[in-house]
Amino acid sequence: MAGGVCRSKVRLDGKTVLITGANTGIGKETALDLARRGARVILACRDLTKAHIAAVQIRKQSRNDNVVVKKLDLACLQSVRDLARDIINNEEHLDILINNAGIMMCPKWKTDEGYEMQFGVNHLGHFLLTNLLIELLKKSAPSRIVIVSSLAHEKGQIHFNDINLEEDYKPDVSYRQSKLANILFCRELAIRLKGTGVNTYCLHPGVVRTELARHLFPTSLWKNPLLLPFLLMIKNPQEGAQTSIFCAVDESLANSSGLYYSDCALKTPAPAAMDDNTAKRLWALSSSMVGLI
Repeated sequence: MAGGVCRSKVRLDGKTVLITGANTGIGKETALDLARRGARVILACRDLTKAHIAAVQIRKQSRNDNVVVKKLDLACLQSVRDLARDIINNEEHLDILINNAGIMMCPKWKTDEGYEMQFGVNHLGHFLLTNLLIELLKKSAPSRIVIVSSLAHEKGQIHFNDINLEEDYKPDVSYRQSKLANILFCRELAIRLKGTGVNTYCLHPGVVRTELARHLFPTSLWKNPLLLPFLLMIKNPQEGAQTSIFCAVDESLANSSGLYYSDCALKTPAPAAMDDNTAKRLWALSSSMVGLI
């Protein structure tokens, strides 16, 4: 039930990695693994208190003091711009960007700009961040962009006529839309970055016991002994981080870009996730929404 494991022993000494939402769950486990490989790891997080606690733990467990915390609220595009400016001004290179942070099945909330929260955080915030850091990633090539999606994309669709789902908001419909957007973004990004030395990867981490499900289940529910058989069938955060790590470091992927992975292996996403016309249309809409055009 633990799924695939990243077997690569590659070192990342001298490399810089930025991971969004790295203070908990699979983001934190990914940060720990890459810190153990010698990377400079930037934890880009909304909750700075939790992020600093995580950074202390990662430094201690990895024996790598080069773990830093930066503020990032993906529900605020100005926060995204501020982080990008900070990175561009203060980092000589950026070798791996991991768009890990996310929100799942939340109520009908809105971002600072008034966009539907799940689409805004899971897709738009990362879309803007990635685009603002593209030139630094190109300068640092060979470099990688890793986008955490979900199997939930298989039932998703992009609601171009009501992207914020104002007419009929359903948390699951919103989540699936945002996860499909992740894969379409990865696909179109790979086309646009062809020949630059920057490769893109998207992935399904598996069903993982993390805080991501806090809007579905109360924390106390995980402690119910009646759920033990179910809990044994889902991944812990370390297991759930394996495909993120695989996409970030595995040597076998050096010549691959724009593809989808699960359990540290190449997988075929849903047909909707391979529609290049939809991907281009989503790119144009996203660019407009975040102010890139």
